[in-house]
Amino acid sequence: MDKTQITDWFKGLQDRICGTLETLDGVGKFQEDLWVRKEGGGGRTRIIQGDLIEKGGVNFSEVHGTLSEQAAKALHTQAGTFFATGVSIVLHPKSPMMPIIHMNVRYFEMNDNIWWFGGGIDLTPHYIVADDARFFHQSLKNACDKHSDIYHPKFKKWADDYFYIRHRQETRGIGGIFYDRLSHQDGFTKEERWAFTKDIGESFCPIYIEMAKRNRDLSYTDQQKDWQLHRRGRYVEFNLVWDRGTKFGLETNGTT
Repeated sequence: MDKTQITDWFKGLQDRICGTLETLDGVGKFQEDLWVRKEGGGGRTRIIQGDLIEKGGVNFSEVHGTLSEQAAKALHTQAGTFFATGVSIVLHPKSPMMPIIHMNVRYFEMNDNIWWFGGGIDLTPHYIVADDARFFHQSLKNACDKHSDIYHPKFKKWADDYFYIRHRQETRGIGGIFYDRLSHQDGFTKEERWAFTKDIGESFCPIYIEMAKRNRDLSYTDQQKDWQLHRRGRYVEFNLVWDRGTKFGLETNGTT
């Protein structure tokens, strides 16, 4: 297993998720923007606007080059040559009865000794439904427990702490799991970390399909639609002020 194989798998994951979402939406088709990063690498930005999904992105990137001092400081590592690849998703539904969902799975390396995996899935309902929340968290627990019984409690708490809008003193949603810098800690091998990350990536579609089955056809009012827009504003605040992935993308000259 090397970075080329990891990159190819992430590309395939993007393709599979896009195909599933087009079928689920029934109307929207992904529009692709291929971008090139002049310092090295690039990506495939794919945007969908349809019936279920008002606007969503399923994006792949693979970037490499020299990590600046500023970016290295943000990543708590050293400056030098780096490689990073992954898939990132945010789906904003048309109906306020459907939750916003986010997933990111990624890989970063500088050399044979400095590498890690990161990622997670989190859910932001506009209106919280207890049964939906239980299903969501249980699905993630099942994916985690296949690999280690320490994963879910650790990564669930990490998500609760991470997806918190500090200047508002409120959570972004109901959490999920979040993990970063998974490397050799606790005796795990690179292959084991990679197998876990792949399972998280593959769990996205079954979770979102079930959410759509439960909620997409529920009626809603203008007042509920207005509340949805209010919550989207909070989502923007978090991404621009606190999100590490946004900051890394901007600091490494990714596509806006």
